[in-house]
Amino acid sequence: MSHKRIPKRRAAIAAGGVVALGAAAVLLPNANASQDGGSAGGTAAPRTLKAADASDLASQLAGLLGDAFAGSYYDAGEQQLVVNVVPGDNNQVIVEARKAGADVREVDNSMGELRGGARTLKSEASVPGTAWAIDPRTNKILVTADSTVTGAAWDRLESTVEGLGSGMATIRKSAGTFKTFASGGDAVFGGGARCSLGFNVTAGDGAPAFLTAGHCGVADDQWSDAQGGQPIATVDQAVFPGEGDFALVRYDDPATEAPSEVNLGDQTVPISRAAEATVGQQVFRMGSTTGLADGQVLGLDATVNYPEGTVTGLIQTDVCAEPGDSGGSLFTQDGLAIGLTSGGSGDCAVGGETFFQPVTTALEAVGATLGGDAPGAGEQAGGEQAGAEEGGGAGDAVGGGDQAGGGQAGDDAGAGAGDVGDGTGAGHENGSGSTG
Repeated sequence: MSHKRIPKRRAAIAAGGVVALGAAAVLLPNANASQDGGSAGGTAAPRTLKAADASDLASQLAGLLGDAFAGSYYDAGEQQLVVNVVPGDNNQVIVEARKAGADVREVDNSMGELRGGARTLKSEASVPGTAWAIDPRTNKILVTADSTVTGAAWDRLESTVEGLGSGMATIRKSAGTFKTFASGGDAVFGGGARCSLGFNVTAGDGAPAFLTAGHCGVADDQWSDAQGGQPIATVDQAVFPGEGDFALVRYDDPATEAPSEVNLGDQTVPISRAAEATVGQQVFRMGSTTGLADGQVLGLDATVNYPEGTVTGLIQTDVCAEPGDSGGSLFTQDGLAIGLTSGGSGDCAVGGETFFQPVTTALEAVGATLGGDAPGAGEQAGGEQAGAEEGGGAGDAVGGGDQAGGGQAGDDAGAGAGDVGDGTGAGHENGSGSTG
């Protein structure tokens, strides 16, 4: 979808502009700073790593191990990367993975088998209210059904899971209902809908823009930073449902200042670059309805069957969210952009699960960059590659210059003009209230 209307108005919005709430407020400074740990000499003891460095190492080891690689996760307590492998003939690659600093464990299910199981679920059990993702900690597919999945739909899902074979998948019920969270870091408004801005970016032609949820982008073409206000940004590209939930929204004034930061209300978090999520990683979400919340990454490459359609390639977390938080920024305490709020079940009173669009995938799809990801900037954290040689580990420094933005745009594709209520979240100057 392409939108080219560019009215002129200057605006500058920082991501996640709401007062920080709850226990997650203890965000800064870097409480979990990496230690260089690791073993001296030729031993293969796992290295002590920051989560971002563990993610870089995991990506490299996935290529090194090939078919033996069966996923990985970050052990936050030990500050170590755990890499799953399936037993095979080439034990040398496992030795090299240990030398690189990973805690290597043998498992039964290969990534090929797990992905094959996920494809079977998609073809045979894609009913609204279901979701699944590969969980490397259990080496199984985690299947979740919300409260609407009953009767024949539940029987169909349960039968499909059983058909995958013993030890391939687990199934559990969620008390809530899977839905997109369209309603607002800094809030943005369009067509009666409200969303949150994720991260400021630079479009392929150098123009200032921001990322938000795709279901916000398909709700309306033009977005304002105040309810009923004049448009400040126009949707350029939006994907929802399908292979993701993301939108690129261009600021109408090319002179708009779009800082690379997440605004917590009483402080800002500079965003250095985009990064892949790692299972077990601690993450923070900012949204205009509920402010700041934190939790862990539970699964990657998740598939969610929303009422509007199926969305693939998402990040599954136990972070809470509510309507209006859609599009909001998911990031780490050391300033890495991880995701954009898509949807889930539950709320921030009882908890629940929330799914996020990976920022890296969205940037690649729309041809945009964050500051540190611009051409010529280092792709690796610290530029130091975690090698497969003895003592090799992920680089310790965080790459610089990524842009994170502010205003969030748009409500869900199914949200109507009457959805905007007064809300309960603390509002920033650009709007208070959530979608009901």
